[in-house]
Amino acid sequence: MPKPLSAFILAAGQGQRLRPYTETVPKPMVPVRGRPILAHTLEHLAASGIPQIVINTCYKADVIHDFVETYRGPLRISLSKESELLDTGLGIKRALEKVESSPFFVINGDAFWENGPGGDVFDRLFAAWNPDQMDILLLLQPISRMTLTKGSGDYILNERGQAIRQKDRGGNLMFAGIRMCTADIFKDTPETPFSFLTLMDAAESKGRLYGLAHDGAWHHISSPEDLEKVNGVQK
Repeated sequence: MPKPLSAFILAAGQGQRLRPYTETVPKPMVPVRGRPILAHTLEHLAASGIPQIVINTCYKADVIHDFVETYRGPLRISLSKESELLDTGLGIKRALEKVESSPFFVINGDAFWENGPGGDVFDRLFAAWNPDQMDILLLLQPISRMTLTKGSGDYILNERGQAIRQKDRGGNLMFAGIRMCTADIFKDTPETPFSFLTLMDAAESKGRLYGLAHDGAWHHISSPEDLEKVNGVQK
């Protein structure tokens, strides 16, 4: 099976917990280490050879649209503008016609990571992908290796590599906001806003949700304090 050609970046949300930084720009455009988070993500995708990118927008959409208009890299970027927030599930579903491959990657707009010794994150996910067993494959961050920001124990992995959500957040792995999935998971889903998490839970109930532990740095940027730590700002 060839490597997926497409990635979807979720960039429509308001990023309320990151205010005041998100009062004038959407969260993916907040600068981290001198560049918007979105610029780091696009650089990873270009380096991985994933050419076709879809970005959904809503809050402060013009900021992202202006950024994409000035982009001069190798990626083909299309935008899916939402007049109102559709949540993560419906936002992707409404733009599936723009996605050129199945499976494809989905990336949270605030995901900020560095590749580890095992190499490119997307190559690692693709190497671990088994379409006979999986509907969704999650990148998971060991919380024991999070030094700058705090993590929550969203998941554990069983001996088969299946991801089991820990509703009490008592697991040892945090969802890192990157996953590989098929377009088929959106069949029979509602036409009203719904979260991608419901698709993850549905895949888990079928035994078709798997996880891969990230071997590099990943930071949970959910508050101004998190952002300042990652940016090396001393308080």
